[in-house]
Amino acid sequence: MKPFVQIATRPEDDVALTERAAVLDFTGLREDDLIWARLDRESFPELSADDISGIILCGSPFTVSEPEDAKSDAEKHAEREIFRVLDQVVAEDIPFLGACYGIGTLGTHQGAVIDRTYGEPLGAVEVTLTDAGREDPLIREAGLPGVFTGLVGHKEAVHTLPDHATALASGRTAPVQMFRVGTRQYATQFHPELDIPSIIERARAYRDHGYFSPDEMEDIFTDLQSERADEPPKLLRAFATLFAR
Repeated sequence: MKPFVQIATRPEDDVALTERAAVLDFTGLREDDLIWARLDRESFPELSADDISGIILCGSPFTVSEPEDAKSDAEKHAEREIFRVLDQVVAEDIPFLGACYGIGTLGTHQGAVIDRTYGEPLGAVEVTLTDAGREDPLIREAGLPGVFTGLVGHKEAVHTLPDHATALASGRTAPVQMFRVGTRQYATQFHPELDIPSIIERARAYRDHGYFSPDEMEDIFTDLQSERADEPPKLLRAFATLFAR
């Protein structure tokens, strides 16, 4: 099988490692089948569509809507590299699945309006598939129900999609929870690479990043532990299954 590529942009080594472990677990891929590209510190490897099966981009502390002068050098580097990758993804029709930061980057690349109107605090939200979502091949492969629980925590979100994008899932607070461009380039606002234990672990690492009040952290964790969010990770397994070659 030709490998997939996981793009990571988390500067913290411990968080990046747990994210990689989660992607391996949920996709079912082996280490050798998942190239790890840490674009906060390195360039994307020189690969063509013939070399790989697809690309997965996970979440990040970075935000595309942040003013340029507020972005760190690592964030600017990651953003430049991701947009360069997305040029290639679209030109060569490479399967792509971006989560959270992925919706901001793919959305911006494709002309969506990304701003802070529909940010959501850390927590579990109800996600509803659109009619197009119910017919989408990736979602059907994952077997997602019409309504499911997604895990979120983001400052920015899609405000307006371009006409050529297809909305696949919506939420009450963030209207666009998943969209597709082309036939196999996807982005989600919710996190398919996280389950309840891992989002709690992630939140501890980012307790002071403005996703929630640190004083409310333990109460938020208690509420999360009463939730079930086992549907979204099926998207990762479905992505690996559907596009492996």
